[in-house]
Amino acid sequence: MSLSESANNLNSDEGSDKFLLGLVEGFYGRPFTSDQRKDLFKKLKKYGHQLYIYAPKDDYKHRNSWRELYTVEEGEHLQGLITAAKTAGIDFYYALSPGLDITYSSLKDTSALKRKLDQVSQFGCQHFALLFDDIESEMTKSDKEVFQSFAHAQVSVSNEIYNHLNRNQPNRPNFLFCPTQYCSTRAVPNVTDSEYLNTIGQKLVPSIDILWTGSKVISKILTAEEIQLITEVLKRKPLIWDNLHANDYDQKRVFLGPYNGRSPELIPLLRGVVTNPNCEFNANTIAIHTLGQWSRCNTEINNSISDIKLETENEDDDENPPNYLTENIYHPRVALKNAILEWLPDFFQEKQAFGPIVKPHPASAMAPIIPPIIPSINTCMTLTLTTPTTSTMATPMMIPEVNTAQLHALADICSSVTGATEILPKPNVMNSLVSATKVVTTDVLSNPILASSITIPDKMPVSSVPIPINVADGMEVEKISNDGALTEEPLELMDCGTPKHVSDNSSPNSDDPLTVQNQKDVDIKENENPNNQIPSESEIEVKNSKSELSDDVVMTESGSNNSMQIETMSDDEKLQTITYDDILLLCDLFYLPFEHGKQGLQLLNDFQWLKTNANVLKGDKKGGNSDNLEIQEWYRRSDKLLKLGEAVFLLTRKIASCVNRELCYDIFTYAWEISSVLTIFIAYVKWLALGQFPANSNSYTQGSYTWFSKGWKETFMSGDQEPWVFRGGLIADLQRLIPVDSGNDLFIYKLPETPTLNLYSIRPYMNADEVAVYDICHKTCRDGSDCTDLFPENLQEIPADRLVAPFVTLNPEFCMVVEKSDKMIVGYACAAIDSKLFYRSQEALWVPKMCEKYPLTLLDTPNLTQAAKDAINWFHNFKYDCPVSVLNSHPSIMTCCILKDQLMTDESVCKRLICVLLASLRTNGSCGVHVLINRTDSYMQQFYGKLGFTEIYHDDVKTILGRNF
Repeated sequence: MSLSESANNLNSDEGSDKFLLGLVEGFYGRPFTSDQRKDLFKKLKKYGHQLYIYAPKDDYKHRNSWRELYTVEEGEHLQGLITAAKTAGIDFYYALSPGLDITYSSLKDTSALKRKLDQVSQFGCQHFALLFDDIESEMTKSDKEVFQSFAHAQVSVSNEIYNHLNRNQPNRPNFLFCPTQYCSTRAVPNVTDSEYLNTIGQKLVPSIDILWTGSKVISKILTAEEIQLITEVLKRKPLIWDNLHANDYDQKRVFLGPYNGRSPELIPLLRGVVTNPNCEFNANTIAIHTLGQWSRCNTEINNSISDIKLETENEDDDENPPNYLTENIYHPRVALKNAILEWLPDFFQEKQAFGPIVKPHPASAMAPIIPPIIPSINTCMTLTLTTPTTSTMATPMMIPEVNTAQLHALADICSSVTGATEILPKPNVMNSLVSATKVVTTDVLSNPILASSITIPDKMPVSSVPIPINVADGMEVEKISNDGALTEEPLELMDCGTPKHVSDNSSPNSDDPLTVQNQKDVDIKENENPNNQIPSESEIEVKNSKSELSDDVVMTESGSNNSMQIETMSDDEKLQTITYDDILLLCDLFYLPFEHGKQGLQLLNDFQWLKTNANVLKGDKKGGNSDNLEIQEWYRRSDKLLKLGEAVFLLTRKIASCVNRELCYDIFTYAWEISSVLTIFIAYVKWLALGQFPANSNSYTQGSYTWFSKGWKETFMSGDQEPWVFRGGLIADLQRLIPVDSGNDLFIYKLPETPTLNLYSIRPYMNADEVAVYDICHKTCRDGSDCTDLFPENLQEIPADRLVAPFVTLNPEFCMVVEKSDKMIVGYACAAIDSKLFYRSQEALWVPKMCEKYPLTLLDTPNLTQAAKDAINWFHNFKYDCPVSVLNSHPSIMTCCILKDQLMTDESVCKRLICVLLASLRTNGSCGVHVLINRTDSYMQQFYGKLGFTEIYHDDVKTILGRNF
């Protein structure tokens, strides 16, 4: 009998040949609420779907406590859902997942299944499913005595339950079955020869539909060949459980791209498709709508999936569809456009949300994590960097090649979640059937059933890793303590190493006579690195004024002539007006598991290009006004990147202002995280524009395992690996481009608890920032607190003159400031590439001026505090004292200060600030930096400790902390 004849016979019953289309709530983590499900039913119907499957993995009476009957209150909520689905014209499927601990041969367990499904049947449910996914395949001893195999055990129970329901209902129920081997890579040894799948196909009641995810747990492409193969084995058309938009395995990714990788020509070969959506309810309009569009087509634009190709990375590539498309031709970008237009009104529906933002993803892995074995990457693949034909730029760099043996481990780079530790919280019991508007979470009362004693084969494909791989959500990074209260102890100021902050009092201005005027009379041996020379004031002014990139102005295109206009970010009306282009940008940033959207690729390509070709700026004094075509091209690309970055920042603030607070809470953290990465990108590009790096900087900044490493993106986009191998998505790929090795800890952020309009920006220091920087130092130099009461009025500037002024005067090119949205400076980070040379420069150029400003006669001032005396004596007894071991391992020196109240608002801002500074040092060849603090400064020790610094030296007076990067 042919496949088509077999399929026709199997589906000859009335209604069974109807193509099923719908959604399965089958993800791990926080389930949808009852009200959300009722809203979902209406959308499903509107977009052409027919069914909804209730199967939330962590709704505890679905899986963990599947034997328990529903209470009266729970039953009322469940019955309300079933009724709402019928009213909307959606078939409600109730699923149970008993596989964690069922004894298939136990009459008691079988009776429990019947009793539970009978109860749900009394609520009005007519369609059911049994799911045996993500469980052990080993039977208990008692089951082995009764059943020939694991498949026979599942078939026996499923058939009995189906027949039981069939007898007790006037109309034959639709019944679904999810096998344990639910994709090709989980079939043992393969689909054709799998004893398990063949048994299921032969023994399971023919009218029971079988769920199948494709070649992988998350399949990039479904082909007719593989569908025909599984149809032959299962003796029926498969019902596709599609995980394309499921994001429960990665807290940094939400999938807003169109349904893709499945030709509509597959529709006649399938029983149907149900999509497993994002954990965030309000992020699923694109997935549902585009799937509905796909189901109404019978072919696609290229009759294949050839439009998913690496060439989409070309910035000039036009993804717009041709004009001749008819309604029966599916094009993903057309579908995305239609879905965005449908989603847009949701942003203007007033809905409330309260409390802190909590990610819905699972708190821990629901199945054992099996280390994957990565197959070899085709080293014949080549990489072509996007470079304008009119510009030669830098000599092409040797692109690092991915070491496949380390690929999985390195995929963890930058993909950490919100917690700073690896300690997982206690598992929670979630119940979505006791409230219409929220999911109730309580501590587990009994031990959860966890998969155990699984034999891990010597070799297995990466796709054998269970899908819900994740780490704790909501685990806060340890908060910086606020115990740095003012004390009466005298202040001990350390050698330009203590982190300090801002005050609005007087501080030296750019015309201060203490400013170093010239260095040519100083006899200091120059380092071969030109950046280690002692700069003159005129040089400092050039470094900070030659590029217009230092001006943080929000720029957007307007009109057909692409003219530029300045926009005010504080315009409330503008923040309330989210547009189609805004949502398209959001979708491009969070596209699909195996591909980034067009504008996401633009960010990757432009930043890499700017970083690689920045050496054309060496020696440039004119900035964007240069006649050099290569320099002009660099500034054109940098302007393009900065404009796109500003568009992302504006998008984030628009989402924060969205009147639909429920939608805002679902997607704000994603936009905030990518904005945080782009803050670093833009600050680093502005710093590159200063040209303060050696000619061989490319050798320090390429990175070994990035999107542009040989074989990396080819492997990412191929679909050969499950997407959780490359955790973090675009956010992680952007982070990997930042030239800071071992910087994972700097990308672990505590997410905002509520949406915020304030987005910090970072930029290089300018001379006009001197007053604000001195003020911050003054407000924080007392172990993080204000030091006003420690100094008389005429000596209020002395802490800043000692701690931060040498940096901004002698090495302004390695100074960064952080600003709030209102442009108020709230922190700084300063460094010197060579601490030994830095101290020698201080001794020759700075300290003499300070000795003149603070003569020893000031010590005779009545009632002078000990802190003031110590500071004056420090200048007059200046001594360079740093162990050689520190200089060898951590040659650079830095200081960082941020106002305490800003750290309470966003404690991750210091990590982004430090990251930019370390990137600038790395670009100059340094990979180690140290800070000096007082031995008694507990707050500052905690502050730097949270930035990855560890103690490398101490004596009775000072502590030296260092980190490598």
